Amino acid sequence: MSKDTCSWHPETALVHGGTSRSQWGETSEALFLTQGFVYNSAEQAEARFLNQDPGFQYSRFSNPTVSMFEERMALLEGAPVARATATGMAAVTAAILSQVSAGDHVVAAKALFGSCRYIVEDLCPRFGIACTLVDGRDLAAWKAAVRPNTKAFFLESPTNPTLEVVDIAAVADIAHNAGARLVVDNVFATPMLQKPLKLGADVVVYSATKHIDGQGRCLGGVVLCDQEFLDKHLQVFIRQTGPSLSPFNAWVLLKGLETLPIRVERQTASAGKIATFLEGHSAIARVNYPGSPNHPQADICARQMLGGSTMVAFEVKGGKEAAFKALNRLGIIKISNNLGDAKSLVTHPSTTTHHRLTEEARLELGITQGILRLSVGLEHADDLIADLAEALG
Repeated sequence: MSKDTCSWHPETALVHGGTSRSQWGETSEALFLTQGFVYNSAEQAEARFLNQDPGFQYSRFSNPTVSMFEERMALLEGAPVARATATGMAAVTAAILSQVSAGDHVVAAKALFGSCRYIVEDLCPRFGIACTLVDGRDLAAWKAAVRPNTKAFFLESPTNPTLEVVDIAAVADIAHNAGARLVVDNVFATPMLQKPLKLGADVVVYSATKHIDGQGRCLGGVVLCDQEFLDKHLQVFIRQTGPSLSPFNAWVLLKGLETLPIRVERQTASAGKIATFLEGHSAIARVNYPGSPNHPQADICARQMLGGSTMVAFEVKGGKEAAFKALNRLGIIKISNNLGDAKSLVTHPSTTTHHRLTEEARLELGITQGILRLSVGLEHADDLIADLAEALG
């Protein structure tokens, strides 16, 4: 990464960063749909596998198109290195499991996406890795959970689906004092609105399926970290277990990155207007939006985020019946468990993304039967507000 490249603003980096042109000098990033690569000699093949000769070996390990995506993401995040994966969950799994072994201990926030919580709460213990779940907002709980064998902390902020916010810098200090690494899922904030590495996190993960693609086209994930973590843990795990991102999906994600700043800026502005509308609606019991002064952790939001995010969580009075009625009356906003799309999407977490949790566990996280999670798209904010007003009756 050159000094000139590092001085670029994000908007410039997301158009030009990491580009590697072939001998044909193409304008758009080249798409290398190949499984393997040809060597000039047997000696070169040997040197390539010994990492003595730069180049590519096999697309499960690396690929020119995938490498461009990784370099561009590292430039955006301000990370030394990045490794792409087939999905966001592959990124989370690799980031956690690559660094722990049987006998180790992981501390994680309770407020996690359902599949992320499965990794730490169900999968890790099956392989002898203990896990403690804590209220991510309670710094004393993080401290109390530390054991001599604690190796990793894991959190997401803002949280899925209620948009609670965790003090990343404070949790990072606790982790480092315990000799552990902090892994942060930064999907809801996007790399445009929050920089966990600058706040002290050691590893950042994304589901690139969300805002990075931004148009509901493909799956992908990415892990961002320093060179030491890559060399000691992540690289061999990804190489040997094979959660590889396809070159085609990497190409789609590269094109998505070009418009990421514009999309997130527009979606965040609309989300703020919608949150204000919902806060004043008689059918709504509560609204959680990180850009609102009424957010429970508004001071932390202002300190660590550059904007309120593209997501809004709100509770419809009347529980599941009222929430379903509102969902079924929507016209523009579509019912879907995805997020970060150009289209506005809404879901009922209790019966979709968090249905695996017990009712008791959901209520502990504030996921009532009336809670809806709205991902704001690129439609005009006034049209979305009118759609919600009609749905809420």
